[in-house]
Amino acid sequence: MKNLLIVESPAKAKTIGKFLGPNYTVKASVGHVRDLPKSKLGIDVDNNFEPNYITIRGKGDVIKELKKEAKKADNVYLATDPDREGEAISWHLAKILKLDESKNIRIEFNEITKKAIKDASKNPRKINVDLVDAQQARRVLDRLVGYNISPLLWKKIEKGLSAGRVQSVALKLIIDREREINNFQTEEYWTLDLNLLKSRKKIVAKYYGTLENEKIKKVKIKNEDEVNAILNSMDDKKISVYDIEKHEKSKKPYAPFTTSSLQQEANRKLNFTSKKTMMVAQQLYEGISIKGEGSVGLVTYIRTDSFRLSDEAMESAKDYIIQNFGEKYYFSRVYTKAKKPDVKVQDAHEAIRPTSLDRDPEKIKENLTADQYKLYSLIWKRFVSCQMADALYNITTITFNSNNNIFKTSGSILIFDGYKKVYQYSDGTDDKVLPEINENEELDINKIDKEQHFTQPPSRYNEATLIKAMEVMGIGRPSTYAPTITTITSREYVVKDKGSLLPTDMGFLVTEMLEKYFSTIINNKFTAEMENNLDEIASGKVDWHEIINNFYKEFKVHLDVAEKEMEKIEIKDEVSDVKCDNCGEFMVIKKGRYGKFLACPNYPECKNTKPLKDKESVEETDIDCDKCGKKMVKRKGRFGAFLACSNYPECKNTKPIIHEIDVNCPMCNNKLAIKFNKSGRRFFGCSNYPDCKFVTWNEPTNEKCQICSSMLVKKNEKLVCTNKNCGKEEK
Repeated sequence: MKNLLIVESPAKAKTIGKFLGPNYTVKASVGHVRDLPKSKLGIDVDNNFEPNYITIRGKGDVIKELKKEAKKADNVYLATDPDREGEAISWHLAKILKLDESKNIRIEFNEITKKAIKDASKNPRKINVDLVDAQQARRVLDRLVGYNISPLLWKKIEKGLSAGRVQSVALKLIIDREREINNFQTEEYWTLDLNLLKSRKKIVAKYYGTLENEKIKKVKIKNEDEVNAILNSMDDKKISVYDIEKHEKSKKPYAPFTTSSLQQEANRKLNFTSKKTMMVAQQLYEGISIKGEGSVGLVTYIRTDSFRLSDEAMESAKDYIIQNFGEKYYFSRVYTKAKKPDVKVQDAHEAIRPTSLDRDPEKIKENLTADQYKLYSLIWKRFVSCQMADALYNITTITFNSNNNIFKTSGSILIFDGYKKVYQYSDGTDDKVLPEINENEELDINKIDKEQHFTQPPSRYNEATLIKAMEVMGIGRPSTYAPTITTITSREYVVKDKGSLLPTDMGFLVTEMLEKYFSTIINNKFTAEMENNLDEIASGKVDWHEIINNFYKEFKVHLDVAEKEMEKIEIKDEVSDVKCDNCGEFMVIKKGRYGKFLACPNYPECKNTKPLKDKESVEETDIDCDKCGKKMVKRKGRFGAFLACSNYPECKNTKPIIHEIDVNCPMCNNKLAIKFNKSGRRFFGCSNYPDCKFVTWNEPTNEKCQICSSMLVKKNEKLVCTNKNCGKEEK
């Protein structure tokens, strides 16, 4: 019996294909096959908001092949991702391939391993129409908002702007934080530290407060006069120990990763953007070719907001921990669905975890790219550590008293590393050993430090903290965090400033307009409530048409008011310091399809334009373009600097910049040059490429091997012969 199994991606198809044997043909739909048209609204508002789906442009050949394979198959199964989006793709495929939706044609799995695929293929189910309806409702909602408000922004402000049900709320969070920063009133405060000596060991005791009626009261020092008053009331030579408190403190490991926490941790630890994290995680989920195994999925499904772990996964963690670290390191933990009761979780999938603990990151490192290894290590270690014992510390807090002025210091000693054996992160309890001190003992004051400070405004959001805020407020879902951030940055509503998300003037302007005319819709409370409504649709408790109808009634009122009352805002072009070659006017900076460019302000009388030269990334040279004769400029690209024609876009000629070194090529005697591959890794190659293709990863020298006369290169502080048959090493 011939079976056809359809998944979304070719990578996933390749991985799954080797698990199912010759009776199965596995093909990829390459994502969605049907969607709403881009050229129009595509929703029949007067006909119960029925969507008008069309075949996505460019998918003709894919659909033709799927239909051809479906005709040859006895059974067709749809194995798209196990979420609403995946369910909708299966539903669209069923429509296009004219499959019987009353039959069990849907296959679902949480990980791409042989066992998971085999088990899933034996237990197909019907397409879940409730999940499809929830996805349709989200798509229709987003289309109604985006395709009605965006043209309004084009008409009243500037072309190319956009608004969205989720993206505009995320932008508003960033804007509101910037307003907090701008309105923040700084307050003065002071700190007072004593540097004490005990057995030649330094102790820093910080001012805490006062002792009143045998009770310690915490006090904030507001100005220098208060500091001086404290110092005048103290003995500036010695201070006595008032109290010593010792206790054990335990630190629990973090829960396994959800989509949100993975994006946040990868941003903090690896400096990955949310988009990059999801791209690499998708690769790990769909399958990596492992030596001796072939292609296999390394992690479970990556779009989840659940902490849940399967019994099988927890048992594998137990066995691994006991076998490798001993029983004292194991502690069984079941994590709750959400840290806060008001955060709604779908809980459709497990947390993100490795599919097998046997694939230790170090064992399979050679099969992974650098980014894949980093992210997989993070997921693997987080999962193992979540089933490990607490880390234990001995905490000592010493209280000092000088004429009822209280100072404190504390120290900690790690007495059992627990989960930290596997997963390290700073938790503020690093080892700080204090010398042995007794109560009522007097210590010498070696130095007094007083310092003025001012309270600081709240920090701007970065990608990690914005995702956390969206998660806590219920804005969007795991699959939407990364695309939302990508949208607001690509629209230039925000820019990245040293990792922080800084709103632009355009971001402020658009947000102010939306707040004025769509305040009840573009806010976090409404967006979170709508997410709950979508969950209700997914669980079959409410009809999606009813939710859309209720939304549209209010939305249409706001839309009509905005159409009538929103004033047209004229945004003046930024004037540059570049004069027009034709008429002498200072050119202005404009936005085009391919970015910013210079244009003459006398358009249409003068139609002169020029590429905008970013002073930070463009540098003029005396090198002539060998295609058009114009001067080449030095630009910075993804993999470093390169030469490009200044006559772009008319001439698109580019050249690599060659950094020659004083070493001759052993093959052609031309100079060698420092080069970089697509991953940014440095190597050395002949400057006469492509005529000469000599390369070496190690630093070349002009030294010759005494045995075979081949070039010697530096490797691990040794000189090594480049002739593999020789392999001689010298000091």
